[in-house]
Amino acid sequence: MPTRFDAIVIGTGQAGPALAARLAKSGRRTAVLERHLFGGTCVNTGCMPTKTMVASARAIHLARRGAEFGFTVHGAVEVDLPRVRARRDAVVRDASGGLEEWMKGTPNVTVFEGHGRFTGPRTVAVNGEALEAGEIFINVGGRALVPDLPGVRDVPHLTNTSLLALETLPAHLVIVGGSYIGLEFAQVYRRLGSQVTVIERGERLIGREDEDISTTLQRLLEQEGIEFRLSANCIALSPDRGGVSVAVDCTEGSPSIAGSHVLLAVGRRPNTDDLGLDAAGVAVDGRGYVVVDDHCRTNVPGVWALGECNGHGAFTHTAYNDYEIVSATLLDGDARKLSDRIACYALFTDPPVGRVGMTIQEARASGRQVLVGYRPMTKVSRAVEMGETHGFMRALVDADSKQLLGAVIFGVGGDEVVHSLADVMYAKAPYTTISRAVHIHPTISELIPTMLQELQPLG
Repeated sequence: MPTRFDAIVIGTGQAGPALAARLAKSGRRTAVLERHLFGGTCVNTGCMPTKTMVASARAIHLARRGAEFGFTVHGAVEVDLPRVRARRDAVVRDASGGLEEWMKGTPNVTVFEGHGRFTGPRTVAVNGEALEAGEIFINVGGRALVPDLPGVRDVPHLTNTSLLALETLPAHLVIVGGSYIGLEFAQVYRRLGSQVTVIERGERLIGREDEDISTTLQRLLEQEGIEFRLSANCIALSPDRGGVSVAVDCTEGSPSIAGSHVLLAVGRRPNTDDLGLDAAGVAVDGRGYVVVDDHCRTNVPGVWALGECNGHGAFTHTAYNDYEIVSATLLDGDARKLSDRIACYALFTDPPVGRVGMTIQEARASGRQVLVGYRPMTKVSRAVEMGETHGFMRALVDADSKQLLGAVIFGVGGDEVVHSLADVMYAKAPYTTISRAVHIHPTISELIPTMLQELQPLG
């Protein structure tokens, strides 16, 4: 006979633990299943380790710029990769271990360490044991997509996970994919001392962003010594003298790039292929993402899907918001919805790109009359004082409703500053709410009101 629980949570990514604790507190006897590392992608192979390395790489980069700030470093700045890795791993270990301890110590929660698979719409098997519950929550996340490129099975290749496991610095890291993950790693490893080449199939980097973001970021990264090959329409891998050769089909340059290592950073896929969803009757789309409604419910009553595996955001903050939606709907009688969420995210290069709402492309496609405010970072006093003048800030406003449609803060502090605009958008307040605000001088944020006082029609 199956062991009976009131609720089963499969996976301990950003949505799972908080939901399990809330369910347990509500009186539900809750089972939590984790097959590998507590905390999922963000804690173990995503946000925490990579942003820790971004911080180390930034400190190293600033040390090399000492003359600009009035100090001298005697000799070359030496990178101690084992210490960089040790600092990173300590941050991850503390976070993952703390989460595991929390779950195992939460009253009314039973933790199973093993891979859970559905055997029916209400039953899950783990470690040879059958569990049953009236409510089951899928929070299994995703992993790097390994595309079926010619030669991909013939050479060693890295993903965002296996790259972090390297104990030595790549002599020449070739990155296939010029989007968010690829560009963050490109800058980090270049600053640590690797030669880096980024190969992108599209005509420009981060194609979902506006073109001026793509071109400005490429120029900035080129200044740091990163090389780019765009419009690479025939990418193939092959061995090359102990390393790897990546063939490209570009209009200019060599037809192939030889490197010591190749990183595949071309997208993600959900961890749903070995979950037994067929046995439960849970529907997935063509890419394997669990199909959910506006409240994260699947087609099977009593089964929900949260986080990256439901296809509504591959971010920690969207996963946690999924938890908030499910717990509010299920436990509070407050039917929060996925469709209420405003898209927001950041590219954590240095400087970062903070984004919320529509791009220029999307605003034009909406058919609205749009006003735009713009300010280069060279005109922001705090950025000048910090020696961080790369980038710009921009906001888009609906000319009729006066509400903000979207914004980008591409520059120092942009990943934090953009939230002041996001909050006004969530409040559904007119842009004048912030354009008439008094911000502290000297800060990056103080130029947002000024920018919004100088709106012009979007050309």
